[in-house]
Amino acid sequence: MGYNCVSLILTILLVVITWPVVYGNDATPIPQNKNRIEQWFNTNVPSLASRKDKLDPALLTAEATPRVIKVRQNGRGDFNTLTEAINSVPVGNNERVIIKLGHGEYKEKVTIDRNKPFITLYGDPNAMPVLTFDGTAAEYGTVDSATLIVLSDYFMAINIIVKNSAPMPDGKRKGAQALSMRISGNKAAFYNCKFYGYQDTICDDTGNHFFKDCYIEGTFDFIFGSGRSLYLSTQLNVVGDGLRVITAHAGKSTEEKSGYSFVHCKVTGTGTGIYLGRAWMSHPKVVYAYTDMSSVVNPSGWHENTQTERDKTVFYGEYKCSGPGSRKKKRVKYTQDIDNIEANSFISLGYIQGSSWLLPPPL
Repeated sequence: MGYNCVSLILTILLVVITWPVVYGNDATPIPQNKNRIEQWFNTNVPSLASRKDKLDPALLTAEATPRVIKVRQNGRGDFNTLTEAINSVPVGNNERVIIKLGHGEYKEKVTIDRNKPFITLYGDPNAMPVLTFDGTAAEYGTVDSATLIVLSDYFMAINIIVKNSAPMPDGKRKGAQALSMRISGNKAAFYNCKFYGYQDTICDDTGNHFFKDCYIEGTFDFIFGSGRSLYLSTQLNVVGDGLRVITAHAGKSTEEKSGYSFVHCKVTGTGTGIYLGRAWMSHPKVVYAYTDMSSVVNPSGWHENTQTERDKTVFYGEYKCSGPGSRKKKRVKYTQDIDNIEANSFISLGYIQGSSWLLPPPL
């Protein structure tokens, strides 16, 4: 057998071994027609009953005996505060716990520890509860300033508003960063949730995450971290003035399995000059697909790298986006013009290995 033949076989074996495992419908791309999104979602994220042979065994066990806790500020629930409800969940929890929050504003700083997986926060879509706190980096450190910190796996949030009520940074006060949420657990889903902050609104820290029909507001680096996340039908609203940047993905190498994919999202805001992302670290990976970009987006798209060597290591992709802010004529030279095949890896559940863990919101 010739050297070239042996080399080819070894290459094929390496690809087979290292290629990400695709489960079920993970490979089905999100359709370009936004009117077909719900059909795609219902087909590819069906009910628990139809997927018992595909879900993570631990998740399947947890969903078999869900428990509901009611939180009401008027004293008519099991607890008056979310903190009390979280504290009631046992360490090593192995069943789905659905915490139903009554309407109102909950002024609490909440942490869900790693040893409390399978927790769901659930609000009324017509009277969404608000979780709010005013923590800042000066007091807690940046990532621990968040109003909601989720360290556990298999977390879900539905119809919840999370705010950080600290003042907008003025460029003078040190430690003014103030997070709305930090998500550091794996396999988390957010449906119809709203996140309000200024600088560093969401620390999309680590793990696979899914956001659908959400709203995220901020000024600078307001989605940052090393998560591997799919944002679907989510509005990214930029406020304030001065330098404003949506993403600061913290990829540090080509081998790192992280990145942000925004599909059928909307970029809105005030003024002009908004950047889609910047190279906070050396290997950021961010893709916008089928996204409506208003005129607030800077014509160059992505913030110029202050360290020019990162021009060769960033991965900034745009695929079939629309709106006046999506014009590519003046984009920075390292913007990726990805093709259909490459795009499919970013616009399917396979990007977050979703078919083994992603569930629709409970009724």
